[in-house]
Amino acid sequence: MRTVMHQVWHDLLFAHWEVPAAAVARLLPASLQPDLFEGRAWLGVVPFRMTGVRLAGLPAVPGTAAFPELNVRSYVRHRDERGVWFFSLDAGNRLAVAVARRWFGLPYFRARMRCEADGEAVRYASRRDDARGAPAELRARYEPSGPPCVAPPGTLDDFLTNRLVLFAPGRDGRLLRAPVEHAAWPLQPARASVEVNSMAAWLGLPLQGPPRLLFSRRLDVRVGAPQPAV
Repeated sequence: MRTVMHQVWHDLLFAHWEVPAAAVARLLPASLQPDLFEGRAWLGVVPFRMTGVRLAGLPAVPGTAAFPELNVRSYVRHRDERGVWFFSLDAGNRLAVAVARRWFGLPYFRARMRCEADGEAVRYASRRDDARGAPAELRARYEPSGPPCVAPPGTLDDFLTNRLVLFAPGRDGRLLRAPVEHAAWPLQPARASVEVNSMAAWLGLPLQGPPRLLFSRRLDVRVGAPQPAV
């Protein structure tokens, strides 16, 4: 893979709910299908913060190297390749939103965001203020509740986190794919107190029952250039 961007992800929460596979399928482009685990589809709401954001071979641009991000995602297949599909990505940096929309074709939105340490826990708040997207808000406190480990292959936690390709809608209507490289996720069990979560309301997908929660403190990530999926 030819790396085009470096990022470091911090204080990340994976919050996942089982959702109807047919409902997910209706929200995807025709070239993708839901990737299922034992017949079940999943939707993730994933808050974190990024640092060290820079293009490969270049220094970070002041004011764009560190900011909170929050994505809503599900898991898909394109032919025999497994990947992730982002329904939305909110970021607390206007320039990063503009660049990601133009270059990667990803549905980024501007948001007012706050991510603060509270001992071992994280207090996170995000409210979208971008007219291109539906209203969406998250206010939560989350923290790890056990030691880190790597999810064994074939488990649900591996299925939900071990995704090394992202798909995105190209500006010309073609499906794009971009590879992602990183070490195995250091995952910890987590607990969370959620005050508000309307991140998936506009999708019409019900988030029912307690979510499956995982935490990761830090991960270094390399992203490849988006190319047409074939």
